[in-house]
Amino acid sequence: MTETPVQLAAMFIPVLLLALLGGLFIYTVIRCRRIAARFPPSGRFSSGRPGSRLHFVAEGLDGGGGTLPVLVFLHGASGNLHDQKLAFDGKLEARFPRLFIDRPGLGYSERQLRADASPKAQAMRIAALLDELAITNAIVVGHSLGAATAAALGLLRPDVVKGLVFVAPATHPWPGGVNWYYNLASWPVIGAVFCRTLALPAAERLTSPAIGNVFKPDPAPRDYVSAAALPLLFRPASFRANAVDVARLKPHLIEQSVQYPAMKQPAVIVTGDKDAVVWPSIHSEGLKRDLRDAELHVLEGAGHMPHHTHAAQVAHLISGLAGKLEQQTEVRAEEHQVI
Repeated sequence: MTETPVQLAAMFIPVLLLALLGGLFIYTVIRCRRIAARFPPSGRFSSGRPGSRLHFVAEGLDGGGGTLPVLVFLHGASGNLHDQKLAFDGKLEARFPRLFIDRPGLGYSERQLRADASPKAQAMRIAALLDELAITNAIVVGHSLGAATAAALGLLRPDVVKGLVFVAPATHPWPGGVNWYYNLASWPVIGAVFCRTLALPAAERLTSPAIGNVFKPDPAPRDYVSAAALPLLFRPASFRANAVDVARLKPHLIEQSVQYPAMKQPAVIVTGDKDAVVWPSIHSEGLKRDLRDAELHVLEGAGHMPHHTHAAQVAHLISGLAGKLEQQTEVRAEEHQVI
């Protein structure tokens, strides 16, 4: 019996789809090797079993147990430590030690895909790193989704986290959901196939408009993609980890945000009045309402990336909080000596 054209098409379509996915898989493997060669690890790794190590860059760090607070930087979604390092290099007082961390699953930090997805779980991993580095006096600076992890770290370890800086924070539940591709990439099986085939080539072609949207109304820094090592995100494991973080963030924040009034640390909140990625009226103003000791600074004309577009102002606020805490530590030390 001779097959009709429709029957022949029905037979070949699955074959063509498999061939297409196979080609995209091979392309992804090749591109991942090139990305890793172009952007190798730039820092050190925490100790621990394979699959649980954090990648970090430490500058001027000698323990952090003295009067100088260590500035700990946590990047947002779809990024890595290079985003924060690029923003603040040369803009903060050199006397303050700095620690830039790849959040679990991003950059070169390792993770368990779902077990390490919540801000609290990531805070526990970062707290272990601070203990390993003997840091007992820290100011945590968190941008966007990294601000949720910063808040979780402040709740978890008030003995170590003496102050907090929230930059364009995503810290409270919001109406609605997230973009469809975050949900798709986070799904079992289908998400893994998507991230190993379609995600990387699609992300490479959509990078420019995506960056423009995140930085608007200001332009992105020149050569931001390369300077921030952004292609590290396109690798399947990192892309999927980021998607799981974003897709599951809202339910985590529903639980976490009710705990914010318990935080006693002084905090600085920095937001742009033109932020089109997160809603300042929900997150920044929510933090101002919920925290006991918080200053809210609204930067006129700034979007979601004020640490780049208004870097001097943000760095000044970070340095101001660090200086304030340094003075308080010195006063307590003097009072202890008198006693």
